Amino acid sequence: MTGDDIGSLIYLGALGAALAAWYVVANRGAMNKMLQQAALWALIFLGVIAAYGLWGDIRQTVAPQQSVFAEDGRIALPRAPDGHYYATLDINGSPTRFVVDTGATAMVLTLDDARRAGLQESDLAFFSEAMTANGPVKTAPVRLDSVTFGPFEDRGVRAFVNSGEMDQSLLGMTYLQHFGRVTITGGEMVLER
Repeated sequence: MTGDDIGSLIYLGALGAALAAWYVVANRGAMNKMLQQAALWALIFLGVIAAYGLWGDIRQTVAPQQSVFAEDGRIALPRAPDGHYYATLDINGSPTRFVVDTGATAMVLTLDDARRAGLQESDLAFFSEAMTANGPVKTAPVRLDSVTFGPFEDRGVRAFVNSGEMDQSLLGMTYLQHFGRVTITGGEMVLER
């Protein structure tokens, strides 16, 4: 803590003490009710502090992440609250979050994810076309130097960059076929090699 932080803390403490003293003096006739309200606010304050301190654990429970079992050669993806399965892969060394889409033929990157993976937009040739639920979009075929998913690394993976608006990159069937087995049971997708 710097000297300014300590000064601010002392000032806020004195201000809080003055407000508390005023509140006690103003409500001295209803001391019982005042103590109940003070206890309630203290519990609310402690609850907020506890929730903030435990947020990492709470978030892990509410939105579990993918689990890698390298010794078994498998990756487990929990179903997200929205019903989809999400996976984080390293594309050319850049962590990229995908929605697993068994209805998509190929791996499709958003423009932003392609940039983060080191693909220059000026080098992309959007001459191919893909059909989506919203109609046709222009795509640029690319070959990714490195795709790492848990313990598995693939080189020279074929993918496409979407020229249109897309919220999330798609992990389609051409990549999922690198796995010998893909199963979905009990709210979990398991990929095995």
